[in-house]
Amino acid sequence: MPNNLKPLAVGTKAPDFTLKNEHAEDFKLSEHRGKRVLLSFHPLAYTGVCSKQAKSLEAKKKAFDSLNTVAVGISVDSHQAKEAWAKELGIKNTHMLSDFWPHGGVAKKYGVFREEDGLTQRSNFIVDEKGKIVFAKVYDMDEFPDIDEVINMLKTLESK
Repeated sequence: MPNNLKPLAVGTKAPDFTLKNEHAEDFKLSEHRGKRVLLSFHPLAYTGVCSKQAKSLEAKKKAFDSLNTVAVGISVDSHQAKEAWAKELGIKNTHMLSDFWPHGGVAKKYGVFREEDGLTQRSNFIVDEKGKIVFAKVYDMDEFPDIDEVINMLKTLESK
C-alpha cells in the first residue's frame, strides 16, 4: 500500500460530493442524510477483485436496505464504462459512481487516491445519518473486502 495515502479517520465529517452514476444521473452524498451510506471504493471496473466487490454490494442490497444504508461503488472509470460494466455484471440496484473528472477528486478528498498510478485504493467508508464517518478501512489492492464485516458494523450501529 502506498505510503502517501491518508484515509479520513472515523469521527471525521464526510466531505460532500456529487458524482455521476452508471446512468449519468447525479448522486449527491448530502441528499442521503437520514440514511447511512457505504462508500465502497475500488480501483477499476473490469478487474477480478473489483467485479467481485461490486457484485457483493448488489448481493447484499436487501441487508443494506434493512439497515437503512445505501451502498455505492466508486472508481475513477467514466460513467459510460460503469454503465457497461454494471450491465455485464447484472448490477441493477446498486449505484456505480464515476470519480472520473476531476480525476479521482472524491478519492482525493477521502485520502484514498493513488497518485503514482491514478487509481483509487480499495477501501470502505460508512457515513452515518448525520454525515460523519463511522467506519473506515483500507485494503490491499488484491484483497477482497469482507462485506459481512461491513454488514456486522452496520448492525452494531443499528443497535446503538
